[in-house]
Amino acid sequence: MVKPVSDIAFTPSVKAIQVRKGSRDAYRRMEQSGGWQTVITDDLAAFIADQRSFFIATVSSDGAPYIQHRGGPRGFLRVIGPSTLAFVDLKGNRQFITQGNLADTAKAHIFLIDYAQRQRIKIWGEARIVEDDAQLIEQLMPQDDQARAEQVVVFEISAWDVNCPQHIPVRFDAEDVERALAVRDARIAELEAELGYE
Repeated sequence: MVKPVSDIAFTPSVKAIQVRKGSRDAYRRMEQSGGWQTVITDDLAAFIADQRSFFIATVSSDGAPYIQHRGGPRGFLRVIGPSTLAFVDLKGNRQFITQGNLADTAKAHIFLIDYAQRQRIKIWGEARIVEDDAQLIEQLMPQDDQARAEQVVVFEISAWDVNCPQHIPVRFDAEDVERALAVRDARIAELEAELGYE
């Protein structure tokens, strides 16, 4: 029997807890109806292209988890294949914890959250660092970004899932709020001009 894709997260221990707490039957039905996906759909690609930040999780050789935030202009995380993501890793604090962890184990996780739309995506896979590939860096470097590239992170997707919106607070990017306020202020000025206000 083929293992469900969700077994990447639903280990025997997780399934035992699901049984004990009453959610296992629902997840078993999900697994039987196709379950989680392994390739990037058009909807996932569009969601990724609209994000300005995400979190990448790795684990050390000692099993210590580590989560790193990555940010940039919309679309800096790119789809480069049916199950492959990549991004330019910009020069930062030069601790290289993510890179060191990936040298020990390629297993990684990407977590994307869109507060305005109240949607989050979990992506399991394996990541690798590509150094000294100027052509790949040029291909992936965001337009008009003045930051300096350190290397590229390539992420091969093993599974992904959409999380429910429950408990996600609604938040907006400052630039989106500024744009909305500018439209509002322009409309107020237009109406005041029509009314003869100075």
